[in-house]
Amino acid sequence: MRRITAMLFATAAALLSAVGCDSGKTTYSDAEYIMFTDTLSTGMVFPDEEYFTVPVASTVACDYDRTIGVEVIDRGSNAIEGYHYRLRSNTVTIKAGERTANVEVAGIYDHIEATDSLGFKLKLVMPEQVKWDDLYEGYDQTDVVFYKGCRCEDDTFTGWCVVTSMLLYSYPSALDMNYQRLILTEKHPTEPNTIILHDFLYDGYDVTMRLNMEDPEDPVVEMDEDQVLSDEQTVFGQINADDRILGTVSPNNYSYYNTCQRFAAIWLYVYLKDMDTMVGTVGDYYNILEWVSLEEAVRLKQEENMSGARDPRDYM
Repeated sequence: MRRITAMLFATAAALLSAVGCDSGKTTYSDAEYIMFTDTLSTGMVFPDEEYFTVPVASTVACDYDRTIGVEVIDRGSNAIEGYHYRLRSNTVTIKAGERTANVEVAGIYDHIEATDSLGFKLKLVMPEQVKWDDLYEGYDQTDVVFYKGCRCEDDTFTGWCVVTSMLLYSYPSALDMNYQRLILTEKHPTEPNTIILHDFLYDGYDVTMRLNMEDPEDPVVEMDEDQVLSDEQTVFGQINADDRILGTVSPNNYSYYNTCQRFAAIWLYVYLKDMDTMVGTVGDYYNILEWVSLEEAVRLKQEENMSGARDPRDYM
């Protein structure tokens, strides 16, 4: 490969041509290119975290610091700089001997609504020679999308909850034809991050869901396998297996929770077994769980006569 000698390039204020790394000390056999690591960058804004990061990468390491200008492009943006967010700096520096650095973005937490999806575009201001347009055209820019993040407290997903279920819509109980119901939930006494959903879809049958908190940007809902949703006779009017309707999260769809808005979206995979032997699949069904206050639960029961095995007025 042709040897390419590089030189230090400057920021937007002093753009010098550069095609590799050379401070008079070191040469590299590979060309130098600098880019965002993706054309879409996402971040969550928490009240106790000052910045989220947008990564920048170089194809080579140099033996000196490299500083690149960072420009905000307002066109097409619904985020306002200075109101929704601010950059820590309008430059980013890749340190000597390193290949990566981060543009740091501070989201202004109090100006972001729980339902907001805010975005703007960043552009790296650098010489044309370090843009890798042959293979990564457009990677000198990235769309930044950010959301409000909320920490999950002990009572975030406990108390009264409204369940809207496509399983109930397709297979209502013989005792209750509604596809919405009001249920009581509580934190599991021994299993971490696990919520007990009392009388979840059908009276007398509790299930559990687990909140995976490893990655705040990927709030996944998990469920143990073979949870009993109901007996078959009540729902189907006949017994096809061992009189148990079983469920877990669908492997084909994404189930998640939203801490700021206190809801969970769960795709249930529903199936039948006979003595642990698979008999058949009922299907995948979408369910929305929305947590409400005790006062709202009482109103739903009094004014809308919402279904549910338990009456919130008994808990006042």
